[in-house]
Amino acid sequence: MANTNTPFGLRPVKKLTGCCPNFQVTKYYVPSTDATAIGLGDPVKLAGSADADGIATVTRCTTPGTDVVAGIMIGVQPVPTDLTLNYRKASTSMYIYCITDPECVFEVQEDSVGGALAATSVGLNANLVLGTVDTVTGNGKTMLDSSTANTTSTLDVQIIGYKQGVDNAIGNYAKILVKLNKAQYVNATTGV
Repeated sequence: MANTNTPFGLRPVKKLTGCCPNFQVTKYYVPSTDATAIGLGDPVKLAGSADADGIATVTRCTTPGTDVVAGIMIGVQPVPTDLTLNYRKASTSMYIYCITDPECVFEVQEDSVGGALAATSVGLNANLVLGTVDTVTGNGKTMLDSSTANTTSTLDVQIIGYKQGVDNAIGNYAKILVKLNKAQYVNATTGV
């Protein structure tokens, strides 16, 4: 069965250690001065500030291989005037919730640019490629950039394996399991 090209961002699936799928979630603030929409599954980075209550501000990652990921957005604080809103609208002051757990394993679709990832890519690192936000589903369209798979330590994610299931096969648009390689809250990282 051929894989379908339906990017959905990064989805949490399990932890590297243990079987308990409890992930550390952090509330962040995105001010109205930020003109970029953020979808479910999109990576965010610290913006170097906080709101009046001290909640850290974030912005959507923009530079694969350079940005240090603070978290992956999994939800928004409900907006009373629009309870159907499930993504962070551009230029709108909102609170978002992100998985910041460095032990989290995510599922992400590869983009197949330059060809599909091979089975020998497991264990390599790769960058993410950012897409637009689907304003109907709320999903970000972040994908794994298959053309960047390499041993380079500064790439965004590490490839853990392939999602197992009848809806996935090695080949174009495969669903890949990854962990963040450049996470804000692990080891020694540069402040913002």
